[in-house]
Amino acid sequence: MRYLILLSTFYKNALLGELEYRANFVVNVLMSGFWLFWSVFGLQIYFNHTNAMGGWSYDEALVVVGLFFIGHGYMDAFLQPNISLIGDHIRLGTLDFILTKPVNSQFLASMRTISFWRLGDILLGFGIVALALARLHVSVTWSDALIFGLMLVAAAIMLYGIWMLLVTSAFWFVRVDNITELFSAFYEAARFPVSVYRGFMQILLTFIVPIAFITTFPAAALINKLEPQYALMAVALALALFVLSAAFWKFALRFYTSASS
Repeated sequence: MRYLILLSTFYKNALLGELEYRANFVVNVLMSGFWLFWSVFGLQIYFNHTNAMGGWSYDEALVVVGLFFIGHGYMDAFLQPNISLIGDHIRLGTLDFILTKPVNSQFLASMRTISFWRLGDILLGFGIVALALARLHVSVTWSDALIFGLMLVAAAIMLYGIWMLLVTSAFWFVRVDNITELFSAFYEAARFPVSVYRGFMQILLTFIVPIAFITTFPAAALINKLEPQYALMAVALALALFVLSAAFWKFALRFYTSASS
């Protein structure tokens, strides 16, 4: 409860700060609409030459595109504004002010603000998912919705864990912009069903860089294409990444020299 109260205070302050620049909302909505249009347009180009992509129809693949935008919005709204600053805190020594607070340092460093305008990407993503399901005439049952919700939570935790693992390496490398950009490049592959890829690339995007668990498998849960074992694997992988990121953070703090030393 204490941490929920802190989050509500952080996010209230973030909203007040962003309301000072309301034109950002219009700009972000226009940019989000532009990129969403190009994603759907690019998918349409592929399906102009085929009826299926990796065993997925156009409308089924459209669900994946919607989840891609949900994940992208989540990263831009919750992860990027916080985690990308950790390297600066380490380099400038301002991490001291975080470590001296009577709360968990990883929580404070990675969740203290939010970019409210980027939540529009999440809403657009859910809109695309709803449109695709309507075109497919899919009736989502309570069990389907429950599994989908579980997969979404697991995907959010996975993204958080991956970002924290990458950015925590800043304790040694200081600037990790190229590493996070590399993950962003991998994430671009999530706009298509993972079955589109073949051989080692499919294994890479499923188990090594678990992009499939972020878009493809949650989409499969909605359209009754998900094999049950993948839901269990998603929960296990999310917990493993979260625990690993927390352990790595604690280990890395031992190498922090602070501003004074």
